[in-house]
Amino acid sequence: MVDFSEILTDSGEWLKGTGPDADVVMSTRVRLARNIQGFPFHLKATPDSKRDLASIVRRKVESSKTLRGLRYVCLEGVEPVDRVVLVERHLISRELADGEGDRGVAIGRKETVSIMVNEEDHLRIQVLRSGFQPEEAAAEVESIERSLEGELPFSFHPKYGYLTACPTNVGTGMRVSAMLHIPALVLAKQVEKFFNALAQMRYAVRGLYGEGTQALGDFFQVSNQVTLGRSEAQIIDELQRVVPEIVKYERDMRQRLMAENRNELEDKIWRSFGLLRHARTLSSEEMLRLLSMVRLGLNLGTPEKPHSVIPGLSIKIVNDLFIATQPAHLQKEAQRPLKPEERDVVRAEVFRKRLARVTDAQ
Repeated sequence: MVDFSEILTDSGEWLKGTGPDADVVMSTRVRLARNIQGFPFHLKATPDSKRDLASIVRRKVESSKTLRGLRYVCLEGVEPVDRVVLVERHLISRELADGEGDRGVAIGRKETVSIMVNEEDHLRIQVLRSGFQPEEAAAEVESIERSLEGELPFSFHPKYGYLTACPTNVGTGMRVSAMLHIPALVLAKQVEKFFNALAQMRYAVRGLYGEGTQALGDFFQVSNQVTLGRSEAQIIDELQRVVPEIVKYERDMRQRLMAENRNELEDKIWRSFGLLRHARTLSSEEMLRLLSMVRLGLNLGTPEKPHSVIPGLSIKIVNDLFIATQPAHLQKEAQRPLKPEERDVVRAEVFRKRLARVTDAQ
């Protein structure tokens, strides 16, 4: 069983801000959708078939030498707020958190691996990495898949590939996504051009928590839409061509904004820091907008010559705050349910306390 108090002490390996291109790409995720032969798909599943499938998967995960480091959580016995904590940490989907019947998730200790059980598909295997690391994430997710496939026969068609509950996932069942922070493109009003180009290449652009979520604070999740007719290697290769172009475009725009009106840009950054440092109430939307500008202030240089407008602050601190001030995390911190207006007050308090250490250290 996962100790949620232990989870709350860290932001997870994927948010360390240490991976390649982490100034623009917060994280990379590779996810595989798989279903097990002999069990009905989600819409036809009965409570008994869900229970039997979850029991089989749990035994395989806990007995596998390769997957020994994973901890299995039966979500039926988890409090709703704790399920939302897992959603906020990108370890499970909102659909799995809100689902019914026997369902669970196996979680790696560094939070880079999770295996969702009885979501839309029987299994959703995902690996997260800090920065832009699609090949590394894909290699690990495929290793996990092989460990499970040796014990669990997956539904596969010689012509169509892996069979999934949603036709858009048929084929490889692979979705590869990058969480991007592109504030300069937003400030320069270039983001619509960015969206249109990606749509033409059949990429989806979503918010922080994937499908159905709105992009806030200049954070966007970009993922492939096509899984049929392409191999896993082709999907990864295409993302490796697309994302570096976005990274270059964002970095160039940051340098252009600095060159054309440095004072105005730094003023926006320092004002955002000041509000986060002293505010008495902060909504989620305002927090993300302000935190986006502060994060930009830490990444205005180049990888070769990093430059931070705000001394003493680090990406690690920003990413920790990014997670720690999500609604469910705040309620865990307060150890009680919080109304929206109460969360806004507690969120502001967390920022004041954490950023005061940065100010005091200067």
